[in-house]
Amino acid sequence: MATTTAATRRAPNPWWVGLVCGMASYIDAAAIVGTGIALGLPSDLAALTLPRSGLAARHGISIVNAPGLIDPGYRGEVRIILLNTDRTAEFHVAVGDRIAQLLFLPLTAVALVQSDTLDDTHRGERGFGSSGTGGR
Repeated sequence: MATTTAATRRAPNPWWVGLVCGMASYIDAAAIVGTGIALGLPSDLAALTLPRSGLAARHGISIVNAPGLIDPGYRGEVRIILLNTDRTAEFHVAVGDRIAQLLFLPLTAVALVQSDTLDDTHRGERGFGSSGTGGR
């Protein structure tokens, strides 16, 4: 694993950290980029990897599987699958460049129950893209 500046906090909050590149890489289409860190999450905590809006807006860089889930049992290096949506320009990430955000979330145990009916809601069965359409 390459040397890295590890995760960073730019704002005083306990919920997320910025993830940085652990090994320089060129991204033409997509690439798995290591961060040089691993996590030892307790059993009641998970983490989600999220894209950086600045990379998306300025360079067309996103994360393929956003959000990416890091569960409490994983102990390997945190790696980010960066996607370059700009098909004309390769993107270079250097060691220490901010590449993603890591959001920590508490886990709650749930029990799934089979049912033949569900409660009625305003949205009902209208699916993807149905909110905010003004009834179209």
